[in-house]
Amino acid sequence: MTRTILDVHVLQTVPPSNLNRDDTGSPKSAVYGGVRRSRVSSQAWKRSTRHAFADLLDASDLGVRTKRVAELLAGRITALRPELTNAEALVLAAETVHAATGSKIEVPKRKAEAAKKSGKEEPAPESSYLMFLSARQLDGLAELAVAGAADIKAFLKEKENKNRARQIADTRHSVDIALFGRMVADSADINVDAAAQVAHAISVHRVENESDYYTAVDDRNTDAEPGAGMIGTVDFNSAVLYRYAALDVDRLRDNLGKGLREDEPVTEPTRRAVEAFVHGFIASLPTGKINTFAHHTLPDAVIVKIRGARPISFVSAFERPVTMGQDGGYLLGACERLVEYIPGIEHAYGVEADATWVLRVGAGTEKLSALGVELSLPDLITAVGKAVTDRQGGHEE
Repeated sequence: MTRTILDVHVLQTVPPSNLNRDDTGSPKSAVYGGVRRSRVSSQAWKRSTRHAFADLLDASDLGVRTKRVAELLAGRITALRPELTNAEALVLAAETVHAATGSKIEVPKRKAEAAKKSGKEEPAPESSYLMFLSARQLDGLAELAVAGAADIKAFLKEKENKNRARQIADTRHSVDIALFGRMVADSADINVDAAAQVAHAISVHRVENESDYYTAVDDRNTDAEPGAGMIGTVDFNSAVLYRYAALDVDRLRDNLGKGLREDEPVTEPTRRAVEAFVHGFIASLPTGKINTFAHHTLPDAVIVKIRGARPISFVSAFERPVTMGQDGGYLLGACERLVEYIPGIEHAYGVEADATWVLRVGAGTEKLSALGVELSLPDLITAVGKAVTDRQGGHEE
């Protein structure tokens, strides 16, 4: 059966910046093709993409990843039953999350001891690891908790109610859970396999980190105190990055389920999620040291392909690092590499895409026009959404 795989390739020029730093504070890097490259971790760009969803999707389509899941659920419980105290709601929440996920929800010992020493109220219980639940799952668990509020432990010991709790936690996944997956350490059977894969972004050329020595002057210094109030250094680099993400649309559809609302087609949740992912991944940007460097750039070029088999990254086009052009810069050389490499590998393996769209800016990217239909970002998102919907046609019921 033909699959639907979406490949997103991005070339983005980033000025002096420190988007994603390591444990020493330096920009992350990697050796590829025998030379040091600038690197931005996949986790950093996935987080930026998730944050972009807040402006692209309704809150009901999103999830929350937190250890403080009991507090989050307790707020929904008291919204349904305002007469409950916060302490009562926290007990209901903790027991319900435990039944749904198998995770122990307890007050961390360190926080409990600190509160006891200071005479403060005992803090709220937490999970021992980040718990990722959708807004709809939290709403469902709150309703279940309220239904058993009279004796929540006895209520959840009943097999039917415990199974209901687990079912709620394993259905109606949010877009971000469906895309990026979820691991529940205590209940592997409700894990969610990610539909999206995001590669570490790397520079197409050799990069050397630099350091900026800075000083800050005390505003209250007098003429007798001319020295700096603070000195320090911050590391940075600049690069043309190759970014890549692959989306298994079939898995996304399975993760999301169909027809979340009766007033929408069964294909709508998947279309909405695909469009948000494409938009969010393309336009998002990690914010590490952004107040220092203001590295607010958008991609110079984007290539989006729909395939019926497997995802394909074009990073091998840059295994031999791009060298600076005659007039400076690396973008033109990177585009030339892609124009040469993409048709070659697709023809050699018989894996030509079913559709290709190109978004580009400036004369340096002009050669990419030969690879596909050239569109603006809004039109590209619409075209991808329509293509995905058309390919889902056989799955409608």
